[in-house]
Amino acid sequence: MKMHFCIPVSQQRPDPLGGRYVLYSVYLDGYLFCRVRYSQLHRWNEQLRRVFGNCLPRFPPKYYLAMTTSMAEERRDQLEQYLQNVTVDPNMLRSDIFVDFLKFVQLDTFSITTKTASLDVFLPDGRNIPVEILTSDTAERVLEVVSHRIGLCQELLGYFGLFLIRFCEEGKLSVMKKLVDFELPYVSLRSADVENCKVGLRKWYLDPSLDSVLMDCPAAIDLIYMQAVQDIEKEWAKPTQAQRQKLEALQKEDNRTKFLELSKEVRHYGYLQLDPCTCDYPEPGCGAVLSVGNNEISCCITLPDNQTQEIVFQMNRVKCWQVTFLGTLLDMDGPQRTLNQNLELSFQFSEESRWQWFVIYTKQAFLLSSCLKKMISEKMVKLAAENPEMQIEVPEQGKSKKHHIQQSQQKDSSRFLPRKSKIEMAKVDCVFGTIKEEDL
Repeated sequence: MKMHFCIPVSQQRPDPLGGRYVLYSVYLDGYLFCRVRYSQLHRWNEQLRRVFGNCLPRFPPKYYLAMTTSMAEERRDQLEQYLQNVTVDPNMLRSDIFVDFLKFVQLDTFSITTKTASLDVFLPDGRNIPVEILTSDTAERVLEVVSHRIGLCQELLGYFGLFLIRFCEEGKLSVMKKLVDFELPYVSLRSADVENCKVGLRKWYLDPSLDSVLMDCPAAIDLIYMQAVQDIEKEWAKPTQAQRQKLEALQKEDNRTKFLELSKEVRHYGYLQLDPCTCDYPEPGCGAVLSVGNNEISCCITLPDNQTQEIVFQMNRVKCWQVTFLGTLLDMDGPQRTLNQNLELSFQFSEESRWQWFVIYTKQAFLLSSCLKKMISEKMVKLAAENPEMQIEVPEQGKSKKHHIQQSQQKDSSRFLPRKSKIEMAKVDCVFGTIKEEDL
């Protein structure tokens, strides 16, 4: 599945020879990932093509004459699509050519040199694991180092991930994003520019039944136990009073296996809860708290009269979704480092044989999208295991305009549909553009 790459803006900069070049600001999951020139991406594409041949997506052609505004906008859009499409092939994601280039541009963008550094990785119980790394170490590498420190079986690494987590007042926490394998945690942490932000280790699956895969590894049991306790303390998981009393007794006995068995019966166990946001259901401006997991989106909606309403969307009712940037991106000394101020995620769902849209306004729209993708991929793996001879087709990207959905797509396909967004820049000439995220 594609990653959430987008290039919302490009800037013209003077070069040392008196000419001008275009610098593209590339965002990943809503956070500034790097700034690159077309020539850098072109050389990277040529290197990839020598290894992977014609399986690469089409790369925007060179122009030998001055580009018009429309040509520059078309190139920006094509580069965005290229970055989204090139991440589909898992073999490419693991190649040295792919990873080394993205490591270089991350370091270069934020003027960080490769050197030895200490990084604190926080566990769900609040303890931190200090690890000595290189600033150029990827999230995949840092996860390996941390897992070795805590004794986590290497074959279980795919069930866990590193996250950027903001620790808020009153003990609350907010998951900002999951770090993808080729991201550099040291760089991402410093470039996020968010107060009380830390790198945290959490499980990365949303199907609670997958706990059973981890029960032969003591370190894995410890991690999911810590997270279960944390989720209950933070009220992400919602036990009844009777369940809470039993869980507290098991916690005092330090019976972690029994604790986890009972936790599976708790409402929203293993779900990821988003920060309070707003939605348009049943009317615009309603407050909402979303919990995502176990193949569903659970919404607690606050109505205008302060009454609450619970609504649950099973993923088999969801046809597609889109993330749209609605706000204004100002560039004073360079593009802002996040796109999280004016994001919406809308998904199309079936109700009484009709397709409807549910719109959520949340700064965690990209994280929510990642969770939806995760639930779909877990469901596909489970179906494949249950039916080994069944062919499962991964949903492909489809281009369509807002309010136009191709009905022939399978019901669990998802994509990001375009909407024009105003992008204002200061001090530099720029190319105006859209953020278009199409899934996945």
